[in-house]
Amino acid sequence: MRMVDIISKKRDGAALNREEIHFFIDGYVKGDIPDYQASALCMAILFQGMNNEEISLLTDEMCHSGATMDLSKISGVKVDKHSTGGVGDKTSLVLCPMVASCGVKVAKMSGRGLGHTGGTLDKLESIPGLSVTKSDAEFIGQVNKIGIAIVGQTSELDPADKKLYALRDVTGTVEAIPLIASSIMSKKLASGTDTILLDVTFGEGAFMKDIKSARELARVMVDIGNGLGKNTKAVLSSMDEPLGYAVGNSLEIKEVINALHGNGPKDLMELCYKCGSIILMQAGITHTEREGRLMLSEAIKTGKAYDTFRKMVIAQGGDPDYIDDPSKFRDTSFIINLVSNSEGYVNKINALTIGEVSMKLGAGREKMDDIIDMAAGIVLHKKVGDYVKKGDTLLEIHTTRSNYRDLIKDLEGAYELVSKEVTPHPVVWEVIE
Repeated sequence: MRMVDIISKKRDGAALNREEIHFFIDGYVKGDIPDYQASALCMAILFQGMNNEEISLLTDEMCHSGATMDLSKISGVKVDKHSTGGVGDKTSLVLCPMVASCGVKVAKMSGRGLGHTGGTLDKLESIPGLSVTKSDAEFIGQVNKIGIAIVGQTSELDPADKKLYALRDVTGTVEAIPLIASSIMSKKLASGTDTILLDVTFGEGAFMKDIKSARELARVMVDIGNGLGKNTKAVLSSMDEPLGYAVGNSLEIKEVINALHGNGPKDLMELCYKCGSIILMQAGITHTEREGRLMLSEAIKTGKAYDTFRKMVIAQGGDPDYIDDPSKFRDTSFIINLVSNSEGYVNKINALTIGEVSMKLGAGREKMDDIIDMAAGIVLHKKVGDYVKKGDTLLEIHTTRSNYRDLIKDLEGAYELVSKEVTPHPVVWEVIE
């Protein structure tokens, strides 16, 4: 069997069988298949797609490309949540402490930034000292002790996804539904949790640009999870504008802290309450969404959710002084206000533009080996539906790069103002079960 024949077969639109998929995954993990051939197959999959059987086979082969996690030593129902990515999406860092403080065991393995979207691990690592690396025993012990751990996958767990995840980011193949579904679900199935909630984003700032493709991806993943005995649900959420106000690693951590103190942006908190109430029902903690929302609201109000986040930071080596006093986070060399040259209601904010510019300011990776500037990014001052006067600040630019002036024109075009009042769209559109 030759890799070039597998690439040609998929390029021509034919379905791959288990032997061919196994040959690819096994060879790529061992290093026998080079990146350029793997990227060629990923591009063929992007253009030709895969049928449901192929996606299931790919997911299974990736899941078993290394070790799988045994979480049986964790008492109670183990839950996991995953987002397909977005601009300013810090949901997991608010949501997971919220549900953990309500008695759910959150054993979460997260990823790094892909393209214009930020990664949960990168954001956590902006907290000085914090490590996202844990042995299996340490991971299980932390979840048992404080109810939550958010770490990166080990090299032994789903190594195929680890290699393909980084490759997709720099080869223009992030958007392929079969690759997204197999990446997410192989990792979730290998990590051994009992229930999975998927936040499938759509819109300008997401990899799925419309609700139809988001629905398709959600249905594929929910069917894979439920078919393998995991209680799996998905929400479809809008990513036409950035979620919350902050875009960038330490900037988003500051917003997470504010949210856990009860001062979170409306759109972010609505998504957290919706997802959280579903998770609590999946775990058998509550029976209705209303009951779950009340419990989550109480966790925020009493400070239990914040305390849980703080304990997680300490358990993973992070300096709690930065959580107690976010002003300790380093500022960038340049903080520039972008003001409006006109007035009206904000009708649209192009999340893709905000995400791409934030990446170019240093908050993300353009190449696999790029080093992130944890302090860089963008802070919005105006969101969809807000009224803007001429001279009002639309957003702040945070960067150490002196070429930021070249990006201002792009940011000016990200905002669309209209004369009539605008009602923002809902954040959550559908639930897929």
